[in-house]
Amino acid sequence: MTDDHPLVRLETLALIGIGGFAGSNLRFFVSGVLSDVAAVLLVNVLGSVALGFIVYEAQYTGLLERRSSLVFTTGFLSSLTTYSAFAIQTALAAEPLSLVAVVAVNYGLGFAGVLASRELARKVSDRGPAATGGETA
Repeated sequence: MTDDHPLVRLETLALIGIGGFAGSNLRFFVSGVLSDVAAVLLVNVLGSVALGFIVYEAQYTGLLERRSSLVFTTGFLSSLTTYSAFAIQTALAAEPLSLVAVVAVNYGLGFAGVLASRELARKVSDRGPAATGGETA
């Protein structure tokens, strides 16, 4: 069957739903174990690391199949990470310094996580950026 066959599309949607179910339940679990700010920070940073690895793995090696990548990125990671809770925490920060700290730490660690996962994907691959025609970042 081709990728545009209705059954393949339905299977992909079901797998994305399963990934979303797993990601949202993991986020709920983390929010029950840690404080709200720490839980949101943890899931957002872990999501950034995982998404960065998946994107760069696809660029360097391409071992992960497209549908598997969709399940992890669109399903699991989009449900694990939470921009809405991050935005609410930022808006409710009573002190301006708290607001700046929440934003800086979330974005700073998220960006650092993507850079770290890029290096990990490079090490995992047998090819370097020269073999792929360059990098996107």
